[in-house]
Amino acid sequence: MRRLEQLSREQMRADLPDFRPGDTVEVHVRIVEGDKERIQVFKGVVIRKRGGLIGATFTVRKVSYGVGVERIFPFHSPNIDKVVVLTRGQVNQSRIYYLRQRHGKAARIKEKRTRPV
Repeated sequence: MRRLEQLSREQMRADLPDFRPGDTVEVHVRIVEGDKERIQVFKGVVIRKRGGLIGATFTVRKVSYGVGVERIFPFHSPNIDKVVVLTRGQVNQSRIYYLRQRHGKAARIKEKRTRPV
């Protein structure tokens, strides 16, 4: 078991920022189309984080043209170029699935206020 943990820790990424459910993030994803490669930006609210070690994932939700789109990203995927935290949200739950039923202003998340350093 320790050998398996050691192998999985070697493949884990350490360059991702610390973010929580409720935060608005931009996920820069590498897309390969034929022999070309490009970066696609997926901007939305983190509604869930799950798992630990190598199998950890997070779910990002956005509304595009009135349709809710959710995408699940593995934390340690080589297809993720970078993750940028835009705003910190203040939520009381670790899974904010209730955003699925809310539309417009009701789906807003209060921004967490931090002290200047």
